[in-house]
Amino acid sequence: MQLTATMQDFILHWGEMGTKWGVNRSVAQIHALLHLSPKPMAADEICEALNLARSNVSNGLKELQAWKLVSISRDLGDRRDKFHSIRDMFDLAHVVIEGRRNREFAPTIAALEKVAAKAQDDATPPQVKARMAETLETMQMFDKWYMDVARLPRGVQMAALRLGGRIARFLPKSN
Repeated sequence: MQLTATMQDFILHWGEMGTKWGVNRSVAQIHALLHLSPKPMAADEICEALNLARSNVSNGLKELQAWKLVSISRDLGDRRDKFHSIRDMFDLAHVVIEGRRNREFAPTIAALEKVAAKAQDDATPPQVKARMAETLETMQMFDKWYMDVARLPRGVQMAALRLGGRIARFLPKSN
């Protein structure tokens, strides 16, 4: 696949953003290339397009598959695996958010639950216990909100996203 200057800019930016999201730059660039590609790509095509070593591409593809961001397909008569990214942006955002929730947010809530329970039986000052409880309660509230929204049909989620901040007119006014 021949990359245009604009495609290169997109891939480079996605790679830079990946480092800010805690993802290796080349892994994010592989994902960006597959996201832009109109058809699935073989690993050797990815290597050539991005000028990356085969081992780097192999490891990156494994990581992206583990995150469920990239899938494999095969063509009849071709022994090579072909890789493709999730095409639908809504589905892509959902997979990323759900993955981050499972890897980062949910384990933090579980750890805070243990710490808060332990704090009830030790010499932790009451103000610290209260702060821990408030932190846990707020995180649980956000998690419950997310889980409730994630269960809604896609059309309802899209309507809520489009409504955005205008939803405030339907909520009680605060002082």
